[in-house]
Amino acid sequence: MNDPRDTNDLDGPLLFGRVLNGKGGGRPIGWDEAREWQPAGPDEVLWVHLCRNRPGVQEWLEGSLFVPEPTAELLVSDSTRPRAFSEGGTLVSTLRGINFNPGAEPEDMISMQLWCDGRRLVTLRRHPLQTPRDVLALIDRGIGPPDAGATITLLAEFMIARMNQSIVDMNDVIDALEEEDPEKDPEGMLGRIAAIRRNCLGLKRHMSPQHEALERISREAPAWFEDHDRREIAESIDRLRRYLDDIDISKESAVVLMDELRARALASNEKATYVLTIVAGIFLPLGFLTGLFGINVGGMPWTDTVDGFWLVTAVCLAIFVGLVSLFKKLDWL
Repeated sequence: MNDPRDTNDLDGPLLFGRVLNGKGGGRPIGWDEAREWQPAGPDEVLWVHLCRNRPGVQEWLEGSLFVPEPTAELLVSDSTRPRAFSEGGTLVSTLRGINFNPGAEPEDMISMQLWCDGRRLVTLRRHPLQTPRDVLALIDRGIGPPDAGATITLLAEFMIARMNQSIVDMNDVIDALEEEDPEKDPEGMLGRIAAIRRNCLGLKRHMSPQHEALERISREAPAWFEDHDRREIAESIDRLRRYLDDIDISKESAVVLMDELRARALASNEKATYVLTIVAGIFLPLGFLTGLFGINVGGMPWTDTVDGFWLVTAVCLAIFVGLVSLFKKLDWL
């Protein structure tokens, strides 16, 4: 569930703030104090989570944290393609997570921008995102990340881990579709398969750049991003790579199912066409014969014969039997 505070303007743009104590815990901090915060000890780190579309965010980034204007504009913009770069001892990144808000589809990703200089970590989002709340819960229990680098790696890890649930859900749907009778509701099955393919394409489109962003964090993060943080990011990269492979498998499975349904539909149509062709082949000569005998011209045989109708019927029956025998001999029946 998303925290209801994510939708309320309780403390300016601040959604929550913590001063990490270097031991896995942290104390809450308000917006007024956060704007003027200075570390009181060597282990203290400020983490503020902001709503980027509220007033005053860009001004604070530029005026208090001395973030260059282009970077500040990026942090508060809706340009959400995953990326990462270092800038004068700071790390700037945009990451994307699964949207679990009501009514959202898995491919509707939510972006989170972050800026960090090692002592201050600023994360920003526009729509509610559960991942920062998960990390916050660990900090409030005293078992959270001790520093800024560990917080960033944990945020990335939780974002990637949430992909797994969406992939599992899609695979469950595919398994259920494979067990269903395709003749029961083919149109409904095609609709669900198409939704899975859209989800796979959306996840792949957004998560592939995230893979590149995490690799850049691992390679180019400043010195305060320690070696163990880089190892943790490398683990997250490997996990993301596996998830991307799983998405490809899910997409291929959906394609196979869709091809099978279409092949069944095509075979059914071909069978119906074949039956109609056989019926037409049998009754076409009979129709021609009865049409010929139905014309009102002189010289028609058996017009004055009492048994003329039965003679024509016998001829038609003989032609019918002969055509059926011929079609069976040709393996058309």
